[in-house]
Amino acid sequence: MEKILEVRDLRVRFPVFGGVLLRKIAEVKAVDGLSFDLFKGETLGLVGESGCGKSTVGRAIVNILHAMSYGVEISGEILYHHAGKSVNLASLSRSQMRPYRSAIQMIFQDPYSSLNPRMTVSQIVGEPLKIHADYSASERRDKVVWLLEKVGLTGEHAARYPHEFSGGQRQRIGIARALSTNPEIVIADEPVSALDVSIQAQVVNLMQDLQEEFNLSYIFIAHDLSVVRHISDRIAVMYLGNIVELGPGESVYKHPLHPYSQALLSAVPRPDPLATHEERIRLVGDVPNPIRKPSGCSFHTRCPIARPSCSEEDPALEMKGDRAVACPWTDGNADS
Repeated sequence: MEKILEVRDLRVRFPVFGGVLLRKIAEVKAVDGLSFDLFKGETLGLVGESGCGKSTVGRAIVNILHAMSYGVEISGEILYHHAGKSVNLASLSRSQMRPYRSAIQMIFQDPYSSLNPRMTVSQIVGEPLKIHADYSASERRDKVVWLLEKVGLTGEHAARYPHEFSGGQRQRIGIARALSTNPEIVIADEPVSALDVSIQAQVVNLMQDLQEEFNLSYIFIAHDLSVVRHISDRIAVMYLGNIVELGPGESVYKHPLHPYSQALLSAVPRPDPLATHEERIRLVGDVPNPIRKPSGCSFHTRCPIARPSCSEEDPALEMKGDRAVACPWTDGNADS
């Protein structure tokens, strides 16, 4: 398969200021040496608890962190492969990034705050076309109507404002806005977490249909593992800024190898009353503070199979069977 994006040793540090002069007194290691590939036409699911750095990864890829947080430090490489060339998005300034924004779009988590309440749907969806495409006003109107129809709305909705729509409809508007520039990569940052369960399925199915039609590559960020399983070709499990397991979606979901993946998946509700229910794995302690990450493996303070050496060495991702696992104490046997 053809790689469209490579993330190599990505690190993101947010400064913590304190004192009378507001000097930097610490830093939050939101992403701490993360690497993965995204292939053309695939969906990579990025899962983990709240605060593990999932959304930060997505925002680093679209290069909006500097505009959002003063003093943020980003290192590593985010290599975007396009037209036979590769560009490191992490090193680009705001003006240098502009030519690539049309190819890498983002769907945001909250459909209630990600749409400007003072703009009509036509203005919201058409704004990227104004910036990135050379369309006349009539061509832009036609494209907006076409996009709205693609996401299950109609041209009659174009003149309305966001407050006139339900949450599911607002997220469809956000999807139409993301598709307006014909992107190759779409970062979906928990796009269904704020929606009712019945609407979640509609939005996920819509995204799958659009992916097939437009040959999109998705990075689907979520904490709901059942949703991720439904849409993802591969799943990457994150813990405290690192990937601890990465592999085929069904394989990771049914037979997790890393102790954290096993605990995370044991908490997924099983709707079948006749199914065999395994005992839920309960982790001891709280998620460590990312300002003071534990030495060695970040998970060793809560891990049920931790050894003394786990506090000394930070394990690398190693291939075990069909996936990469950051734990030397798993042998690749799904029943271990």
